[in-house]
Amino acid sequence: MGQALGTGDKKSVNVELNVGPFIDLLSCITVFLMLSVIWISIARLDVKPAGRAAGEPCTVGTCDKPRLSVLIDADEIWVGVSRVNDFQKIASTPAGYDWAALESALKLQKASAYFESETEIEIAAESTPGRPITYQALIAAMDVAVKVGFVDVGVTEPHGLSARPGT
Repeated sequence: MGQALGTGDKKSVNVELNVGPFIDLLSCITVFLMLSVIWISIARLDVKPAGRAAGEPCTVGTCDKPRLSVLIDADEIWVGVSRVNDFQKIASTPAGYDWAALESALKLQKASAYFESETEIEIAAESTPGRPITYQALIAAMDVAVKVGFVDVGVTEPHGLSARPGT
C-alpha cells in the first residue's frame, strides 16, 4: 500500500510502470542470442581424432586398408600413403605453403583406386618452438582436404600418422 508523502492523508498512490521498453530489450537480447547460437553452429568444422599413439600396434582391421596422411612441416608438406610407403614432398614457395600443389596431390590420390571411395584423411603438423606451424596452416590443409572430397578429416600428432616420412 503506497502513501502520498508530505500530505498527511493516507491515500493510495497509483503508480504504473511502463514495461514496454523492458519487453523490447528482452526480445532484442533473445533474438541476438538465438542468432549467435546459429552462427556458432554453422562456423563449426567437424574434426575427429585420427591415427594411433606412438608405438601403439595395429588392431585387427585397422591396418588392412591404406590410409592417406598429410604432414605439415615448417618447410614442406608431405603426403603419404600407408602400407605402400609412397610419399610426395610439396616444397614451400617464398610466399608460404603451396596449397595449389597440395590440392593437386590430393586430387591425384582421390582419383587412385585406393581412395576413390574413401573420405578419411589424417592431418598432422610438426610444430616445434624453433619452427612453429601456425594454426591457420593446419586449417588451410583441412580446407583443401575437404574441398578435394576427403570430408572425414582426422587430426593427430605427427608420430600417430599411419604414413610418416623417414619411418
